[in-house]
Amino acid sequence: MKASSSDRLFLLGRRTALGGVAVLLLAAGFWSSWGTAQHVVLAKGREHGTLTVTRCSASSCTGSYDPDGPAGPRAGMTAERSVAVRKGERIPVVVKPDTHEVVRTGLGGQLHAWLPFGGALLLASPLIGAGLRMTRTAWVTGLAGLGVLVAVFLAL
Repeated sequence: MKASSSDRLFLLGRRTALGGVAVLLLAAGFWSSWGTAQHVVLAKGREHGTLTVTRCSASSCTGSYDPDGPAGPRAGMTAERSVAVRKGERIPVVVKPDTHEVVRTGLGGQLHAWLPFGGALLLASPLIGAGLRMTRTAWVTGLAGLGVLVAVFLAL
């Protein structure tokens, strides 16, 4: 039985809408991650050093920052709170330009920065698989997102 033109139009509209939602999810996850990841990924030329955590609140940790090189230590630098950071711990960081904020570097920092994008990949996979009927792409997308989430859990 052939599909009528209204059925084909409905399917095209559904695929377009679900594809738009999936792209929006992925773009929002990437944009959310890039705000932090740019400082870790493009760290060349930025100020590097070590943060000694002195206190943590619900959303951030503060401590003294000891830069690599001849500059002296600075107090009052803040970093986004991570479950893996404890009082007294020393973590490698890079300073966000013109702020008192630092971002964790290394593998743990890179993975933590891309955590929102990993979640977006995982959330978009059912839309891609069920809505767009692209099952292989959905499996790859979902497994990539799950891989990022598991790697962050293991690294931090």
